[in-house]
Amino acid sequence: MGRVGVLLLNLGGPEQLSDVRPFLYNLFSDPEIIRLPFRWLQKPLAWFISTSRAQKSQENYRQIGGGSPLRRITEEQASALQQDLRAKGLDATVYIGMRYWHPFTEEAIAQIKRDGVQDLIILPLYPQFSISTSGSSFRILEDLWKSDPELQKINYTVIPSWYERPGYIESMADLVRQELDHCTSPQEATVFFSAHGVPVSYVTEAGDPYQAEIENCTALIMKALNRPNPHVLAYQSRVGPIEWLQPYTEDELVALGEKGTQELVVVPVSFISEHIETLQEIDMEYREVALESGIQHFRRVPALNTYPKFIDDLGNLVVEALNAPAVQFAEVIRPGKQVKMYPQENWEWGLTSAAERWNGRLAMLGFLALLVELISGQGPLHYVGLL
Repeated sequence: MGRVGVLLLNLGGPEQLSDVRPFLYNLFSDPEIIRLPFRWLQKPLAWFISTSRAQKSQENYRQIGGGSPLRRITEEQASALQQDLRAKGLDATVYIGMRYWHPFTEEAIAQIKRDGVQDLIILPLYPQFSISTSGSSFRILEDLWKSDPELQKINYTVIPSWYERPGYIESMADLVRQELDHCTSPQEATVFFSAHGVPVSYVTEAGDPYQAEIENCTALIMKALNRPNPHVLAYQSRVGPIEWLQPYTEDELVALGEKGTQELVVVPVSFISEHIETLQEIDMEYREVALESGIQHFRRVPALNTYPKFIDDLGNLVVEALNAPAVQFAEVIRPGKQVKMYPQENWEWGLTSAAERWNGRLAMLGFLALLVELISGQGPLHYVGLL
């Protein structure tokens, strides 16, 4: 075994208000975040969305101190994991690769090459797999590997998802239990799992296993919790007019209030680090919705961050992966429809149900494309002199 490295993959976040617009541009430029049939439309649309959303997003980040704590927390997780691995006898260096902000995945890979890493474990900090999170980072890494002979000399293995890990499940159950014990009615409070949403089409058309993994994860946590509390699962953070996984968090909060629910313990089940979705969206926006809906007590389970049992289990996961047969990027094929996480789905033409769906979408995209071109000055109509 040569020099060992562990690459932690995460989303990234703007560290100051001036970073917000370029961060959003990077986010919406990703074809796994907004899946479009025309590649030329991606960047103009990203420019339009990031420009129109920047002011509101800056205000949200201002409410939590002026920037995302995600980099700091991820660095703390990396440091804790590195110490844990060395305590287990594995002299490994842990790196951080963010998808949409510094330190970018490409920056981490450059450092890995400079350090002469020979054996690399690639570990996404997303317990559940989705094409829009782990899948997006894997796609970038596969492209880097294909184009760089030096990277091809590195023995690497990919960990697609790890939501079933006993240490992770037990850690989540610990934190839920601690919050329930502070409730006025510990046995009656509703455990409210809130996961980041994805568009329904990712699941139904692209074969994304995310919804199934989230549902399985919540069931495992409730089993480990071993308490009679009622629980629900909902999805937050949807963007745009398309249908996302339901029920939506805000709608479910209103429905619980109408049913007379008095006490909630909210669990950010798809987030292992505090960031904008926990600190602002759940703690501020959803808390207000809950209180206005008649729910009197609203508690939120903290993210795992560097919870010792969780870090210990991540260390065990790395050691196990290092000693197991390697998993290559091309092998990460998800269950269900057995489609690769990338590239995007093939297009069907003719009188098929898929074609009918896409005819409607393409009509909408045609209008959207015209709007974007009028605003951004980019696109094929400008190239041929029509605008």
